[in-house]
Amino acid sequence: MSLFKARDWWSTRVGEEEEFDHGCLCVANVDNNSQGTDRIIVGSYHGVLRIYNPKPVKDDAGHWSGFKPEDMLVEKSFPLPILHVEAGKFVSGTDNIQLAILHPRKLAVYSVSAVSGAVSHGNFSQLNVQYELKLQRTAFNMCYGPFGGVKGRDFFCIQSMDGTLSVYEQESFAFSRFLPGALLPGPLAYVPKTDSFITVSSSRQVESYKYQVLAVASDAKTKEESLSIKSGKRVAVDWSFNIGEAGLSIAMCSYQKAPPSIFVLGERNIFCFTEVGMLRFMMKIEYNPSCFIPYASLSEGTVNYLVGTHTNSMMVYQDTLLKWSAQLQHTPVQLKLGNFSDLKSVIVSLDEAGHLQCSYLGTDPSMMVTPTTQVREINYDEQDTEMKELQRKIKQQQHVTNVMPNISSDEDLQIIIHIPSDLDPISQTSAGEFKDEESIPSITIKIQLKAKITVQNVKVKVHVDLPIAVNNSSFFIPSIDSRSPHEVLVSFFMRNNFLPASLTTQITADYQNVSGAPRVAQAKIQLPLKLVIKPCIPVKMAVHKVTIDTNKPPVNLNDLFPDLLGENANGQALGFQFYGGPVITALASKTSQKYRLQCDVFEALWLLTNELINRLTSYNKGSGDFMCSFGGSLPMHEYFDVIDKHFELRKDGESFAEHLGQRATQFRTIQKRLLTRFKDKTPAPLSNLDTLLEGTYRQITTLAEHVDQNKQAQLMTGNSLSSATRLMNVLIKLWTNMNDGEFRILESCLSPNVNDHGDLGWEESVDGALTHLLRTCLAKNSKDQAVNPSPMTMPKDTSKLKKHIALLCDRLSKGTKLAVEQPAGVEAEEEKKDNQKKDKTKTKTKKSPRDLESRDSILDSPGNLGDAEVPTGSKFGEKKSPRSLQNGLAPMSGGSNLPPLQSGKKLAPIGKKGIHDLSAKEKLKQQVPDLDDMNESHDMNGSHDLSLANGNEIDV
Repeated sequence: MSLFKARDWWSTRVGEEEEFDHGCLCVANVDNNSQGTDRIIVGSYHGVLRIYNPKPVKDDAGHWSGFKPEDMLVEKSFPLPILHVEAGKFVSGTDNIQLAILHPRKLAVYSVSAVSGAVSHGNFSQLNVQYELKLQRTAFNMCYGPFGGVKGRDFFCIQSMDGTLSVYEQESFAFSRFLPGALLPGPLAYVPKTDSFITVSSSRQVESYKYQVLAVASDAKTKEESLSIKSGKRVAVDWSFNIGEAGLSIAMCSYQKAPPSIFVLGERNIFCFTEVGMLRFMMKIEYNPSCFIPYASLSEGTVNYLVGTHTNSMMVYQDTLLKWSAQLQHTPVQLKLGNFSDLKSVIVSLDEAGHLQCSYLGTDPSMMVTPTTQVREINYDEQDTEMKELQRKIKQQQHVTNVMPNISSDEDLQIIIHIPSDLDPISQTSAGEFKDEESIPSITIKIQLKAKITVQNVKVKVHVDLPIAVNNSSFFIPSIDSRSPHEVLVSFFMRNNFLPASLTTQITADYQNVSGAPRVAQAKIQLPLKLVIKPCIPVKMAVHKVTIDTNKPPVNLNDLFPDLLGENANGQALGFQFYGGPVITALASKTSQKYRLQCDVFEALWLLTNELINRLTSYNKGSGDFMCSFGGSLPMHEYFDVIDKHFELRKDGESFAEHLGQRATQFRTIQKRLLTRFKDKTPAPLSNLDTLLEGTYRQITTLAEHVDQNKQAQLMTGNSLSSATRLMNVLIKLWTNMNDGEFRILESCLSPNVNDHGDLGWEESVDGALTHLLRTCLAKNSKDQAVNPSPMTMPKDTSKLKKHIALLCDRLSKGTKLAVEQPAGVEAEEEKKDNQKKDKTKTKTKKSPRDLESRDSILDSPGNLGDAEVPTGSKFGEKKSPRSLQNGLAPMSGGSNLPPLQSGKKLAPIGKKGIHDLSAKEKLKQQVPDLDDMNESHDMNGSHDLSLANGNEIDV
């Protein structure tokens, strides 16, 4: 038996499917028996009153007998819910204790008496009505006490749902008062020493009201009248204290060794006040409390009290010091202490479901006698040998110990995804932000949840990246049986009018196993490409082009893309179009081992490029030496244009937010001045303040629309930046023949995950990661390692970021490996110094492992780029990127001067990528030729030249 667990002395289940809360439990000598033992009174919201007299008996094994039918003295059902039960001297002319029961519209006082049985069945108890009070307002709770200093009698104070206090001097109504500022009722207690009521108002203040102040205050029929009383006395608060949180319970205690104290249980703190409102102490608690009760003062000046928690625990405190902690079987809603025939100071607890328990702390004395140990001589040699063997095993275990916990692949819940091969015949697309010539398709997948054992509270969430949307992103399943798997259908479709950066979808299932421990199961799926792309007629000319080289014979495009074949598919040229987006043309050479993708939008090439590489790898899976490569210059200018556009929108967003804050401050200032003018008794001219207020309001409305449009534009440009970054990472991998480990390091630094919702933007985070790379594994010498990193703040421009990206590409092109373990440049420098010491006449030259055609044109000293943004060898530096000519996002002015705004003037919309209307173009004069025949295009001198946009020429 654990020492930190409450010992069960007597317990029972009160009723079936009944509800209980604070105020439904009372412990008192309600039947006025001569032994002075207490009875347990329980009233439920279902209107059933029960009175218990626990009398457990310990058997020979030391176990208590528990509940017996004769332990219940009274069980009576009322037609109204029971809100509160209390015991006190509620009848004049007698010192006996009566029982008060509070219903929503009635207060009834009963006496409990024992009646002798007519036969040999013993005595039984019965309830006798003393008087009943009909209430004018719906009751919430009540308190009682000798109000006004009366001797030998207890009066009632009932708090209604609107915060009104009604005082009854036993069976006579005294008065009713509206508390100032009362909105919702709160806990209520009576302090006999100061003759005042304590409550926690809806404004989260502990307030004290004198009984005499309430009694002599002027009467009011309504709450509004009480607030507008001009003659007579109004209800005034005696003292108040702001605790900043809702009050759960209030208790008043007065002991011989401690001063009178008022305890207030909050949601996260426990407060203790003196009777005049001075704070004695406050204690912050790290759990959710449910109830509490002070019970004694065991040392001078301190108070002991019990606190029940929502973690089924009971804490014992002495002021702010935790003295004991015990585990309960249920979460208590009320705690009481009682004295019974066999045991004193029993802890009585009641939970919301009706579990009534009488318990005590500590353990029963153990009768076991510890046997005497056998004394034997110690062999120190054997102990040394055993110690060495144990140390050896510990060292071996430390070498193989894994820090992370071993998660078994055999989980309790398994997620099985069934993806159909075809799209939905009837699209499940909801209202989107764009339209296309054809209906936007959808695909419905089946998620099957298969459990090996019964799991509870399964929450399934589907995570997708824009512009992909899902018809239902979350599901809740109460339980899944091992014999019957649960299936869920989810439909995916495009909703927003911008390019998707990823088609990966993650499905997460949170559940609880048999032991109640939380577990998570995950699954990732790749949505089909035809969900966002449809076949179309290929386009001959395009602005941006990417060429992929392979070491295997060319493959017919019809075999690579059998699911995206259009009407004019000839195997050498295929056209693809994003729904509501640009057209991408794929070309395959007949003789060479090259494939080309071309499009007017640079970032749109990412999905098709990645899909082409994956399908080529899958097609040539049988040959182990298949490899893709990229032999041209990296499209740095195009990538930098996307970065600049994203950064420009971020600056515009900050500028708009700043201007919006200024206009909001100006609007509030004008409002204050106008209010002052209107309140002035002497009329004064407005000095055009009303006109200024109207103009400022129009500016705020316009700026708010600009902020909203800027957020949408940032979301669109962030997706474009993510696509462009993924494309650049793949091209760098093919360009430098990276392995998978190096590529993971590259993606973690040049991250494709763009998040504009936090304080840290993509530009500064990527710049910090690249700076770390250039200082570690890409450092040329120890001087580069000594460079201090810049602070992670939003930069003024992107020149430094672009310089670092160019420097990264340049050093990777010279053969530097992305190995974080050791800086290759520093090691090479130390090796060079050692060789110079051995032989000064010899010099070693290190040849780059990557021999590319453009090697001669790359900068010899990449560590000093100056103001350059790209390597000199990049042919994109010779011309301005035509992205600025596209109908993309219009740049938003971030200037400090806001132009004057006129009423009724519409905002210029932030541009979006329009739908490439093929019908608006001229009809194709000829079929798109083969990639090998495209060098027939003549220049002005009549020469035949085929040059890609990235500077790579195709040899035919």
